[in-house]
Amino acid sequence: MYKTFIRPILFDRLKTDPEQLHQRSLRLLSWLENNQNQFPANWILNRISSQYSYPQKLLSQTLWGITFPNPLGLAAGFDKDGVAASIWNQFGFGYAELGTVTQHPQPGNPRPRLFRLSQDQAVLNRMGFNNAGSDALANSLQSQTPKRQHFPWGINLGKSKVTPLKDAANDYLTSFLRLRELGDYFVVNVSSPNTPGLRSLQDRSQLSCILQAIQDHNPQQKPLLVKIAPDLSWDAIAEVLTIANQYQLAGIIATNTTIAREGLKTKTINGEGISEQAGGISGKPLRDRATKIIQFIYQQTQGTLPIIGVGGIFTANDAWEKITAGASLLQVYTGWIYQGPHLVPQVLNGLSEQLQQQGLASLSEAVGINVKH
Repeated sequence: MYKTFIRPILFDRLKTDPEQLHQRSLRLLSWLENNQNQFPANWILNRISSQYSYPQKLLSQTLWGITFPNPLGLAAGFDKDGVAASIWNQFGFGYAELGTVTQHPQPGNPRPRLFRLSQDQAVLNRMGFNNAGSDALANSLQSQTPKRQHFPWGINLGKSKVTPLKDAANDYLTSFLRLRELGDYFVVNVSSPNTPGLRSLQDRSQLSCILQAIQDHNPQQKPLLVKIAPDLSWDAIAEVLTIANQYQLAGIIATNTTIAREGLKTKTINGEGISEQAGGISGKPLRDRATKIIQFIYQQTQGTLPIIGVGGIFTANDAWEKITAGASLLQVYTGWIYQGPHLVPQVLNGLSEQLQQQGLASLSEAVGINVKH
């Protein structure tokens, strides 16, 4: 229904603006969250849960002391301000990563800044970390904490555009301190292409300052991960892994959006060449590169550093490839937009079938099985 009727009408016939459609969706989700114990919101959420939840013990695993009911999470970028944080489990997700959030509220880059590349089943975005700030996210999550039913929350931290690069560590730390009691794990995002200079923070000296600042104020040892760009060289990724070991990081998220433009079927956006468009691309063009990076990290660390795999997951086979390449958890965003909400139960059902066919007792047994150390 979604792929045959709803998506073509929204994407092609009505040519709805992607960001406007996103904002309308968030307003509806926020209403459902705020009214989830009252009719008709509770009835709607029960219907959603019955359609998309896929409880399956085979898919449950514990990482960093956190129980994830299944490996498929909502990627950062969809619910930046956490307006629907407590209801994402109703859509079948095993966890949700909120943000990216910055110390200061910021509007992001000028519009238009979000584009569908339908021929490539991809999205180009140059949003620029538009969010209400970490104080607002903290307030939102505090109000929702009693309702979240043991559902894990990750929080993705970014740098405010107004903060000079030399002060980046304090910017990340301020947001972490505001949210430290509310998130189950935290992500240092230094890989978005849409904040000037941000990717330079992946360099050893810059990244070390950020991680040191946070770990010095992390007495509860909340799991801390770094999200890396798919455009890094193998040597640069290896350097990040050295830093991860030095600062006792809990894992790596592979990967963020790509600035590569090779092989795209889409040639122009708004009359301008695709190569001239700023921003990062997500979706199918990212799939194979992200999987190769997952495999590289798994090999380099001999499977000792958990990986969250994200990029181009549209089918159960895509998800299985990332798991067997070394990812313990997965995230979707663009694939969920193109495939619709049924993507979640379809992927989870496919993973369960693969485990049963392979004679594996749990998902953790499948992690990295196609990789030789």
